Amino acid sequence: MKPFTALLGAAAGTHAADQMALATLPLTATLVLGAGPDLLGLLVAAQSASWLLVSLPAGAWIDRMPRRRMLILALALGLTASIVAVAAAATGTVFLLGLAAIAGASGTVVYVLTSVSLLPSLVAADDLPRSNARLELARAVVSLAAPFVAGLLAQHLSPTWGYALAALGACLALACVLALPKGTAPATGTERPSLAGAIRLGTSFVVRNDLLRGISLCAIFWNFAFFALLAIWAPLALGPLGLDPAQMGLAQSTYGAGLILGALLAPVMARRLPPLVTLIFGPAVSIVAALLFLAAPSGHGLALAAAGYFLVGFGPMLWLICQTTVRQLVTPSPLMGRVNATVQTAIYGVRPLGALAGGLVAAHAGLHAALLLIAVSFALSTLVIVLSPLARLRAMPAPVQNPARA
Repeated sequence: MKPFTALLGAAAGTHAADQMALATLPLTATLVLGAGPDLLGLLVAAQSASWLLVSLPAGAWIDRMPRRRMLILALALGLTASIVAVAAAATGTVFLLGLAAIAGASGTVVYVLTSVSLLPSLVAADDLPRSNARLELARAVVSLAAPFVAGLLAQHLSPTWGYALAALGACLALACVLALPKGTAPATGTERPSLAGAIRLGTSFVVRNDLLRGISLCAIFWNFAFFALLAIWAPLALGPLGLDPAQMGLAQSTYGAGLILGALLAPVMARRLPPLVTLIFGPAVSIVAALLFLAAPSGHGLALAAAGYFLVGFGPMLWLICQTTVRQLVTPSPLMGRVNATVQTAIYGVRPLGALAGGLVAAHAGLHAALLLIAVSFALSTLVIVLSPLARLRAMPAPVQNPARA
């Protein structure tokens, strides 16, 4: 099996396991353990908090250990989490289910950061856009299918069957990772800094690099806006838009369609357009989406909301693939894990703030004001790109001559 094919198979299995666990958690907690909204909120928060808490130390370890070994450890953690979740459901232990949620999400964090850091050593620099697009396409497809499959299993068998499928996905991913070539850890010099020192080096590199700083700030503003939108979507859809729950879900599902189309078109755009076009278009099209949401209460609510969700999936997916390639090209291999972890932490750190801000503004100033906040934040994410060197990037940067190892 070719190394990239193995990594692609591992990505499909890992994201299938992660998305099945994500969709199965609330079903298991509610239908099997009888959890109420307050307890369910704590479980979901524990699952999502792993991205914020684990990323930075994981990035430092990725730069110290063989990356193939880190992938194996990540998948073993995910597989163990699925088994523990089934045991939690069988024994009625909510605490154990929460522990499984944290462990499974932590495994996904380590896997994602490691695979992004490993990819430049498996494919040529010119093939990075296409390879990143294929990895993101695998994630988008399973993200779209997992909630539907988890719902069917819960209705006809048991919610815990979702964890069985998650375990199967982790096993398939593990088999693919074992087919990757063995290698040594990236060189970090004769003296290793402390864990905190290593994290500081990665963060400092992001702050000092104009391209990485622009990418990070754009991602922060965009994710703030998107999670503010998610926080107000239900009251907006069921209130001013007059949608029923089925229509609400239908409109939101177009987000997944946008992700898939973006991943399919990204390699074509990378070949035919300079990176600056994609880097500006991705966040800019989200402004159009915000305007569609603002106009939706005036009429044609379902169509306008569906178009808005499609755009915030399509454009940002193109941007994500393009900026991931830029990150991989400008980052030295020994810093790759920490740089990716720094960007990831900034993104996940701002997400709860965006959700909180959206909910508070909607509660005290109304849904229209919250939509204006979202539009402004999307505009700021675009402005960051326009004012940064990313807007002058007519070709991909030359790759840093610093070979990565598996």
